[in-house]
Amino acid sequence: MSFLIDHQLPAALARHLTGLGLDATHVVDVGLDAADDRTIRRFAASNGQVIVSKDEDFFYLAVADPTGPQLVWVRLGNCRTRDLLASFDRVMPALLTALRSGQNIVELR
Repeated sequence: MSFLIDHQLPAALARHLTGLGLDATHVVDVGLDAADDRTIRRFAASNGQVIVSKDEDFFYLAVADPTGPQLVWVRLGNCRTRDLLASFDRVMPALLTALRSGQNIVELR
């Protein structure tokens, strides 16, 4: 499973997921730092990646086209990076299970 981390989330999240043995890249790392949401979504789809974003627009795009890439929609308020990473650690087994079972949108609250 491969993850593409969107603009609003820190590159540290991609490094953290990689440290957990997952494949993860940040949009900046693949030259999408100035890309719009649809471009990011097309890139994720063509590369078999799950989008990880706080951007509500990705939620609406996923609802409108459920055949596109899966989405981890981060619904946490502003928080420190360490708290964000800890939140992922707490839910990672359930998050991976939901994605592997085919759930299109997984919310992280």
